[in-house]
Amino acid sequence: MPASPSPAPLSPLPIPTAPTTTPPDPATKSHRRLTFRRPSRQGPEAGTTTAEYAIGTLAACGFAALLYKIVTSGSVASLLSDIVHKALGAAG
Repeated sequence: MPASPSPAPLSPLPIPTAPTTTPPDPATKSHRRLTFRRPSRQGPEAGTTTAEYAIGTLAACGFAALLYKIVTSGSVASLLSDIVHKALGAAG
């Protein structure tokens, strides 16, 4: 059986160098598109959206708590149980 050829020697990996390109000119359109920022709200309406979300979240939590109390009350729980039993009885 002939001997297998020896593998070729490994070449060293290239050393990374710093990029040779120059940064984009601020006057070019592509640079402006990347750094575009919406003007911020100034004056009395600054932060209004955050306050609206906070109030909406609190209202939703309060409504969820109210629904939980109603659904877990005795009369509503028995009503829902009766509806489920009737539905299962009609299906089976």
